[in-house]
Amino acid sequence: MCGIVGLFLKKEDLRPRLGDMLADMLITMSDRGPDSAGIAIYGDQGDGHKITVQSDTPDTAFDGLDTALGDRLGAPVKMKTNDTHAVLTVPAEALEATGAFLEARGLRIMGVGEAMEIYKETGLPRDVATRFGLRAMGGSHGIGHTRMATESAVTTLGAHPFSTDADQCLVHNGSLSNHNTMRRVLAQKGFAPKTENDTEVAACYISFRIAEGANLGEALSGTLEDLDGFFTFVMGTKTGFGVVRDPIACKPAVMAETDDYVAFGSEYRAFAGLPGIDSARVWEPEPATVYFWER
Repeated sequence: MCGIVGLFLKKEDLRPRLGDMLADMLITMSDRGPDSAGIAIYGDQGDGHKITVQSDTPDTAFDGLDTALGDRLGAPVKMKTNDTHAVLTVPAEALEATGAFLEARGLRIMGVGEAMEIYKETGLPRDVATRFGLRAMGGSHGIGHTRMATESAVTTLGAHPFSTDADQCLVHNGSLSNHNTMRRVLAQKGFAPKTENDTEVAACYISFRIAEGANLGEALSGTLEDLDGFFTFVMGTKTGFGVVRDPIACKPAVMAETDDYVAFGSEYRAFAGLPGIDSARVWEPEPATVYFWER
């Protein structure tokens, strides 16, 4: 049992409030997942690509990291630190060299993208939201997850969202039964999962389908044919987010839409603090049906 939330803003004037609204939604789902929590925020694009990294020893790991990386790349590197995470902005052509440099230093890469930043840690959702200052974050859309571990250990790497390609990430409630088989298939396709978590297998699958030319809707539809088990998936991309439930749809899900936003939650109470929720169109996503919104 885990909790999922998602929020896609239609109005520009709500962008500064994205993190505040997502924080309330995430915290409301705490009893569905007290082990760890994470969020992906899609904010402003800068010059280059943003790489979010995590360290258990941030004081030493991040000290001078931007200077050392800049010297290695021969290009300026911007860095902002946020508790156990740091976001580095590097030229697009330097992504491969940057990844090798960071991994050699023992840093964990949480995600890469022009707009996406990912923050996740173990602990209660309220504490995770507070330590990263989620309420102060702005952006166009975001997704979040509260985890109750069933398939793997309670670790930072086991927390959601999982990102397996640029500006793409996935949160999941459920359990996949064929993840070991798919793990081998995806590794042969160049999308090898790095953790034992079955959700990362699903994220790799969707990223693989998109890399092959599918749009978000087509990639999510493919999960209904190729992934076995119980699942509700919410996938974030640079331009939007999508939702799909397995054909049995035993994992709870509800959506709400107004002229200002589209929201997703594992339960309706996640929407309680959203503006205009009393007049929103609210519905339960149908089984084996893909919903997605893009700008």
